[in-house]
Amino acid sequence: MQRRTALWLSHHYPNEYDRCIHVAGRHVCRRCAVFYPVCFTVTVLALAGVRWAPGLDTWLVWLLPVPVVVEWWLEHLGLLAYSARRNVALTLICAPAVGVGLARYLENPGDTLFWSVVAVYAVVCLLPVLIGTRGGRTSTHGNAIHGNAIHGSVTDRSAIGTNPEEVVEAE
Repeated sequence: MQRRTALWLSHHYPNEYDRCIHVAGRHVCRRCAVFYPVCFTVTVLALAGVRWAPGLDTWLVWLLPVPVVVEWWLEHLGLLAYSARRNVALTLICAPAVGVGLARYLENPGDTLFWSVVAVYAVVCLLPVLIGTRGGRTSTHGNAIHGNAIHGSVTDRSAIGTNPEEVVEAE
């Protein structure tokens, strides 16, 4: 059995290490490795006044995360196989919205836009976890092995941080 990487580096179990990159010999969640630097950079820039027009906040903070949420639902329901490239691309779309939302919160901890987005997306993202089948899978890189998703083999090794030596295949 493979030893699990510390939770603060990766919230994935060994059967999901295909969702991770290697940093200094440790597994780090690929989405988090992209999301947090972009999100925090956008937060700092927004606090410094370098941001899209504030009048666009409602539209962009609500809509930019939608593709990630759709992907989340489809993966958890077993209808979409994991893709590292898609994961990174959708994260790059979502992270700026979260960064601006975080800046709004830091400027006004009671910001209703921030809290309404957090509350709605928390509930919306919890639902497929409760009803989905993803928890029972044993491998996800380039394929899904449950639900209605297409079965396949590991083929997408060109995405950020993956190569044949890094991909962990579960039994």
